[in-house]
Amino acid sequence: MNSEGDPAPPPPGGVLWSLAGDVRGLLMLPAALTLQVAHPAVGAGVDEHSVFRTDPWGRGERSLSSLLLWVYGGEAAAEEGRRLRKLHRSIQGTDTRGRPYHALTPANYAWVHATGFPVYQHASRYLVRPLTGAQERALYREWLQVGRILGLRDRDMPQTIEEFWPYYRRMLADEVEATPVVRELVATDVPVPPPDRGPLVLRAALGAAWPLLLPPLARFRRFITVGLMPPDAREAIGLDWTPRQERRLRLLGAVVRRTVPLLPERLRYLPAARSARAGWRAERRRRRGVRPRPGGSVPSE
Repeated sequence: MNSEGDPAPPPPGGVLWSLAGDVRGLLMLPAALTLQVAHPAVGAGVDEHSVFRTDPWGRGERSLSSLLLWVYGGEAAAEEGRRLRKLHRSIQGTDTRGRPYHALTPANYAWVHATGFPVYQHASRYLVRPLTGAQERALYREWLQVGRILGLRDRDMPQTIEEFWPYYRRMLADEVEATPVVRELVATDVPVPPPDRGPLVLRAALGAAWPLLLPPLARFRRFITVGLMPPDAREAIGLDWTPRQERRLRLLGAVVRRTVPLLPERLRYLPAARSARAGWRAERRRRRGVRPRPGGSVPSE
């Protein structure tokens, strides 16, 4: 807790610090978001209340900014958690199985958060390197800290990694399905508006080329979404994945693993992560002799 009693964000130098702000994390997000909306209540909430169809780029940008605040935002992390809970207070309705839902019902809210851990754990094998047992445990502890920032109570989430996997398998067996939002997110023929961020000249160029760019981008989005989703989740939802696609994903992963660590920090890390990492290094230099918290950060290869 900080001085005001707010939950503390994940520790600087930890596993989540290494993963969340790395540009490779951008490739992991579609799988986590799709696994979230495979829950009937979450899928219905997004279907009925989200602007992901009319403003996909803005929604994506806001989701990413929020994630980076939870991890790197310091005291601002808890404030962001409160903002999100307030935003979700009015989201309710009937899910795809005819059951009433509310976005802040602990079971629903916990699943939205829980999906990040298995996706990070699985996708790291391709894009970074497999996590060691100690790193997996550290990542789960840090993900629980993020859950507290979001307002989840300890009783709402499994408190150990040994308790998490039975909970996760039970959710795959009993809850997840190919909701309408899942099918839309992995479709390759759904119209998506061109990006509306950035300089006017760039937006105009993208708008003109968008009919040619969208089909291959949609195919790549589906490929990354399905491929970086844990296989048991992929199977539970009913998403096809072939041996040929697996070989292509392994090849892509090999290229990414070798290329990204060679990039300068300004290209490898997103701005919020880059700024937080620079501040942390400066603090360590001021306190020479103090090592980073063990549990460890993920090696850069």
